[in-house]
Amino acid sequence: MALDEPAFDLAYRAHAARLRAVAYDILRDRDAAEDAVHGALVRVWSTGAYHPERGALLAFLIACVRREALDALRSIKRRRLREARAGADAPVAVDDIAAIDPIEARRVRRALDALPEPQRDVIVRAYFGHRTLAEVAADTSLPLGTVKSRLSAALRSLHTSLSEGTP
Repeated sequence: MALDEPAFDLAYRAHAARLRAVAYDILRDRDAAEDAVHGALVRVWSTGAYHPERGALLAFLIACVRREALDALRSIKRRRLREARAGADAPVAVDDIAAIDPIEARRVRRALDALPEPQRDVIVRAYFGHRTLAEVAADTSLPLGTVKSRLSAALRSLHTSLSEGTP
């Protein structure tokens, strides 16, 4: 069952800036980031994919936006590769304007630094390195299940430490 439109509007107003920052960190393009946020939110609301008993809305939306942005990034890379093969590789402008609040970035950095090294490594490779969990497993020679467990534990720890600092 799809969620209602007022809830969509409320969630968008409450979380759009943070979600755009997540998408921008991956895509480095404001318009593409906005498209990724919109696409993820429409998909969540049209399918009714969010279930409150499974966790916080913001964390769920961040995961959805991140997946949408990574899919868009892969698509962009495939298109550039096709264009390069065809001899039509045009330079792409990079948006240099930072999209993340520096205070929030410091809070996240401190929370990351407090994680045990194996968990921090998985988070950094997956989120900041824009790698899939399968790629992280291959890079680290770890079983995929171990990578997933470390990521899950790291996300729980980050949620706990970042939630403590919010009013």
